[in-house]
Amino acid sequence: MKKIVLLACLVVVFASGQAMASKAIQLSLTPDIALQPRGTHINGVSLNIWGQNPQTSFALGFVNGFDAMSKGFGLGLFNYSDSYTGVQWGAVNYTEGSFFGWQAGIVDYTVGTVQGIQTGFVNYAGQLRGVQIGLVNYAATTQTGVQIGLINIIPHNAWFTRFPDQIAPAMVILNWRF
Repeated sequence: MKKIVLLACLVVVFASGQAMASKAIQLSLTPDIALQPRGTHINGVSLNIWGQNPQTSFALGFVNGFDAMSKGFGLGLFNYSDSYTGVQWGAVNYTEGSFFGWQAGIVDYTVGTVQGIQTGFVNYAGQLRGVQIGLVNYAATTQTGVQIGLINIIPHNAWFTRFPDQIAPAMVILNWRF
């Protein structure tokens, strides 16, 4: 019985600590001059000059930084994230890890895997599993993907394995791999 009571107390303490770690609103001039400290998870709305928190939120700002695995809608001049699920609209969108959703900007750059849509003037994906639409599209690798634009590059595209010295792994208007 004592073990059950002790376990119940630990669960309540842990759950209340997790609830306290998440806040509904963030107002941020810089990551260090903000309503909530950097590590606080924002589960609601962020209004930023420059903000940086893990989030499940709508973020509006000049610079939106999303730590850890964040989700939501980021609207700003510059959006950067560790990993992100949702929508990012900005002049520049940068994701270090994986991105799942829709990125739209002048430059969209994802080091890891893009699963979804990238629309912009220049799109880069470490690995593409989706669609890139822009003037210049580059996917370092892809298993399934479509590129629509003026210049479309997939260097490791199986379509070009027979002709490595005769044809460049780039296409005008449309490039794909399924």
